[in-house]
Amino acid sequence: MRAVIAVLPGDGIGPEVVAEGLKVLAAVATKFGHEFVTREALIGGAAIDATGSALPDATLKLCQGAEAVLLGAVGGPRWDDPRAKVRPEQGLLAIRKGLGLYANLRPVAVNPALLGASTLRPEVLAGVDMVVVRELTGGIYFGEKVREGDRASDLCVYTVMEVERIVRVAARLARARKKKLTSVDKANVLETSRLWREVTTRVMRDEFADVALGHMLVDACAMHLIRRPTDFDVIVTENMFGDILTDEASMLAGSMGMLPSASLGDGSRGLYEPIHGSAPDIAGQGVANPYATILSVAMMLRHSLGLAAEALAVERAVGSAIVAGLLPADVAAAGGVAPVGTAAAGDAVVRALVA
Repeated sequence: MRAVIAVLPGDGIGPEVVAEGLKVLAAVATKFGHEFVTREALIGGAAIDATGSALPDATLKLCQGAEAVLLGAVGGPRWDDPRAKVRPEQGLLAIRKGLGLYANLRPVAVNPALLGASTLRPEVLAGVDMVVVRELTGGIYFGEKVREGDRASDLCVYTVMEVERIVRVAARLARARKKKLTSVDKANVLETSRLWREVTTRVMRDEFADVALGHMLVDACAMHLIRRPTDFDVIVTENMFGDILTDEASMLAGSMGMLPSASLGDGSRGLYEPIHGSAPDIAGQGVANPYATILSVAMMLRHSLGLAAEALAVERAVGSAIVAGLLPADVAAAGGVAPVGTAAAGDAVVRALVA
């Protein structure tokens, strides 16, 4: 097949890890006989410096015409003034809106070779395999923001339609896995969460009766993610709760450097990125972990390009590299090995892929 991929390296370690993702994508093209045309554009701080906008019109236009988008990371101390009118993070919010991407999928699986990378006991982590589905375009992040004298407010708004569509995404995913969905809210306090729970209950009852539904308050979920993470299969939740819980869940796998993500809408086009940030403290040193970006490429192959076999091959290649002890610095201590650099980790995946 032939597909156009928009590539947005972004800031900090973004260009370094994206380079390894593209290296693996090129190996997939050679091995399986595909043609992936990559076209690069600016986003985040780099875009602000060049154009004054965190998401230039040319970048959005490129992404709207591509089959998929591969993103590195945005932000850094250079643009970290909270009073600034233009900030790198605005580029992320704008591209999600511009592409109609409302469902963020964040799989969390613990490789047995990395059980020692987490601060939790190995017996708690063994068998962890879940997906968190986070609503991306509603809630408090997008609500009206007011600052008046000694007061400030952020409005949290959800509509029935927004809840229905994200629940359907999560339920279809759960139906293909263990048929278990946990909806996370704060319905004992928040009116938006009461709406969330009512709509979720109705959608699941009427459309997904074969999938077991459980409701959990967000504070309880935060506790049980650490106490008994293997209880979870698919979690669905609103924007801010999902943002926080997935960062917490990343520590089950030992590092944010291990976790990919996919942002999807109603069509096949999606945006794929590691869940970690731009890590400016290690940018340019060649030590960043590229595995989350490479696994994001696998999600892109599966969800946007319909190449399930190729996606599985990439995931297995990453697993092989990890088992072989090719571990970047953030997880190397778990394997008791000397850390490998960013490029060496990418090379290890390519070798396993083409073997």
